[in-house]
Amino acid sequence: MNHKIGIIGGSGLYHIEGFTRQKWTAVRTPFGATSDMFLTGRLADREVVFLPRHGRGHRILPSELNHSANIWAMKRMGVAWILSVSAVGSLQKKHRPCDIVLIDQFVDKTKRSLEHTFFGSGIVAHIAFADPICEELRSLALKAARACKARVHDGGTYVNMEGPAFSTRAESLTNHRAGYDVIGMTNLGEARCAREAEIAYATLAMVTDYDCWKEDEAHVTVEMVLANLRRNAEQAKAIVARVIAGIPAKPGWPCHSALRNAIMTERSAWPAATVRKLKPILAPYL
Repeated sequence: MNHKIGIIGGSGLYHIEGFTRQKWTAVRTPFGATSDMFLTGRLADREVVFLPRHGRGHRILPSELNHSANIWAMKRMGVAWILSVSAVGSLQKKHRPCDIVLIDQFVDKTKRSLEHTFFGSGIVAHIAFADPICEELRSLALKAARACKARVHDGGTYVNMEGPAFSTRAESLTNHRAGYDVIGMTNLGEARCAREAEIAYATLAMVTDYDCWKEDEAHVTVEMVLANLRRNAEQAKAIVARVIAGIPAKPGWPCHSALRNAIMTERSAWPAATVRKLKPILAPYL
């Protein structure tokens, strides 16, 4: 099997030098519509699958993202690693706008846990999620960011809020005082579904603003976010290309066998309809 590398990020991210043989492909899923079609091609001599997280033209709210459909489709296409590139607000002074935080933890402040899993409908699974980011992929991203001379931070906690409004000042101050590092609206569901799908997942958290806890700074606006994302774009593309070049040819990291001891339901009791729905994910265990 030809194992592919997934990238999830903003629509402009796929304009990477050396990303060749580009082709848009639609994937139907049993979980509903994906954010957009998938752009396949080759980068750093590897097969790559790119998904614009919010759709081309940024048409989908964070709370509307269908993570299970997006990740199921990636798995169906043979993706074994996903690198996420995401805008975040900083919750600590040391994480300045245009810095990159290679997060290693999440705090879930969404209300959507049942949408962030493939399981249910007769098959129960409880994945280990103490370390929600693939450390091997995160380490490659850290090495690549340092090689590109980015201002990069090794580790951090990402608070996943729901949005679509930015935080109130009271919420922002609470997260700041708790010692969390960055805040965003998208990555927790991706990471959880990726772990269930046995896909290695890591995030480049691109700092665009100081949220609104830091009262001597202007509070976050869309204009500020977009301006700093554009400033970071070329560096992000260079880091992504370096990470892809360093990923091994075959999956063999702990995340790639995350379901091995996670499924509680006896095999004989698995409903046929659920097995069909989850076939790309359950294939090693059928």
